[in-house]
Amino acid sequence: MLQYPHLYIDGQWVEPTEPRHVELIDPTREAPFAQVAIGTAADVDLAAAAARRAFESFSTTSVAERMALIGRIIDVYESHADEFSQLIAREVGIPVGNRAQVNGPADHMKVAREVLRDYQFETSIGDAIVRREPIGVCALISPWNWPVQTGVIKVIYALAAGCTVIAKPSMNAAASGTLFAQVLHEAGVPAGVFNLVNGTGREVGDTMSRHPLVDMVSFTGSTAAGRQVGAAAADTVKRVSLELGGKSANVVLPDADLEKAARWTIQRCFFNAGQSCHAPARMLVHESKIDKVVPFLVDEARTFRLGDPLESSTTMGPVVSADQYKSIRDLIKSGIDEGAVLATGGLEVPDGLDVGYFVQPTVFTNVTPEMTIAREEIFGPVLAVIPYRDEDDALRIANDSPYGLGGYVFGGERTNPHRIVNGLRAGRVSYNGAPTDSYTPMGGYKQSGIGRSMGRFGLEEYLEIKSIYGFGDEAQALPKLFG
Repeated sequence: MLQYPHLYIDGQWVEPTEPRHVELIDPTREAPFAQVAIGTAADVDLAAAAARRAFESFSTTSVAERMALIGRIIDVYESHADEFSQLIAREVGIPVGNRAQVNGPADHMKVAREVLRDYQFETSIGDAIVRREPIGVCALISPWNWPVQTGVIKVIYALAAGCTVIAKPSMNAAASGTLFAQVLHEAGVPAGVFNLVNGTGREVGDTMSRHPLVDMVSFTGSTAAGRQVGAAAADTVKRVSLELGGKSANVVLPDADLEKAARWTIQRCFFNAGQSCHAPARMLVHESKIDKVVPFLVDEARTFRLGDPLESSTTMGPVVSADQYKSIRDLIKSGIDEGAVLATGGLEVPDGLDVGYFVQPTVFTNVTPEMTIAREEIFGPVLAVIPYRDEDDALRIANDSPYGLGGYVFGGERTNPHRIVNGLRAGRVSYNGAPTDSYTPMGGYKQSGIGRSMGRFGLEEYLEIKSIYGFGDEAQALPKLFG
């Protein structure tokens, strides 16, 4: 049993104010593998006070100083990469062969360092100076599906801006969150600049969101939980950045390469066992092409090798928890009960995997837009194939969702994709499987969230704007906060 008995507050590993811990369950073995200390509202008070004290000095550090700090964090993080890989396989079932989950955080930190180097914190408008300054103490609440990367992106852009941090990883990913705190400690992050308080959303997350010493909250998780964070933060009128649920559509135009579109959709949708908010979980195909595309979908879905995520040959591990397993299975059953056609997968336990929260890669056809599996975020390896009549029908179906996180379009040389691309109400749209870029912003429309992360726009989430008047020609001689 791995032991993580401490929180990290004011540069020290400390015991929580009350002696409490939680056992983390290995989703492959359905058995405890670690104990993690959890905090209370009192621990949040201590962390907030430490972060407020540290902000006074850290907010005035130079760009060069913060770039050097990020560089040290990158070096230490990379030295722990294999440890992170093993740990997230145990805590959330991510295969060790999925190196994107481990290499991605280092890449994002390198991008943040480059963005910081080139960012103009001060500009002129007429005789005035417009200055962007760190917003203050930031409460950062991250999810379990990208257990390291999402938390790293939040922390590194907050530090790049000159903010101080209280972090709360998901309870399912509290072990890797604690390991990242160790990385920051080894990298020499000044005391109080980063603080870790593991705990429940109901107590620790809510206290962080309401805390009068916290200036900004960044949350990634479900839309339901995001509503609670936003409501709690409203009491003190603090800034809120939310990345929430998704039910992204992939519109496949009639002249698209159907095999390419099908295989890409399966790999993108079922990556991370389907536990990705940007998953193209709805595939919209012209009604005349359904029979042609389904064999490619089924064939690609059957290429996944389910098994122990600690084995390098595994390409799909279990889903994260018993609750998630039940939720996914209930939604698969709803698809069957509501008349969708099961092309592959379903409710049967995968061969040889009687223990563990394993879900078969599942493809439904004959799905109508009103079905539950077409509307609810399943967050598992389940794809709904929906026919459409024409472009107007495709756009109507794609946008008929409370979510607007991602969008995808596949087309060929005979059609103009711009109408569909421009018409999708989503924060990110990819054409013909084009990869995303970490310098560009990520975020959603509608109930998929508020604000953006990554790149210049992500940095600005952690900055306030100040206009300075009255100095005329002397304005350029004002002391620069970020010299």
